[in-house]
Amino acid sequence: MPESLTPFIALAGGGLVFAVAAILSITLRPQAPGNAVLAGALAAGFAAFTAVTIASEGVMPVIVNHTSNLWGVQVWWDLLFSLSIAVFLILPRARAVGMNLWAWVLLILATASIGLLAMAARLFWLERQAGPRAD
Repeated sequence: MPESLTPFIALAGGGLVFAVAAILSITLRPQAPGNAVLAGALAAGFAAFTAVTIASEGVMPVIVNHTSNLWGVQVWWDLLFSLSIAVFLILPRARAVGMNLWAWVLLILATASIGLLAMAARLFWLERQAGPRAD
């Protein structure tokens, strides 16, 4: 393996490939229902990866990564904007199926994408149980 291709670059590149594939799939299949199992698996997998990361590196690198320079702050703000937009878009659907919004919002604020993926899994499951919507 070339020295420039570290495991971290491979992990970042793999994430990019999967994210692009997911975005293209969503774009090309606009009527496809959400998949509760996939969202739940992603939440669990990302929670496990996060637990391993915290166990091996601690929490302080998160603060250092996002406060050391303008790029770190820019990435932090980008994450916050993306999370806020996702919450804005998911809350009306969650409200419509009777989810406890405050509990989910607190989980999202504490865990970011992990909580959002778990909320999406629950939302997709509840929507599937309710049957087709009359939009």
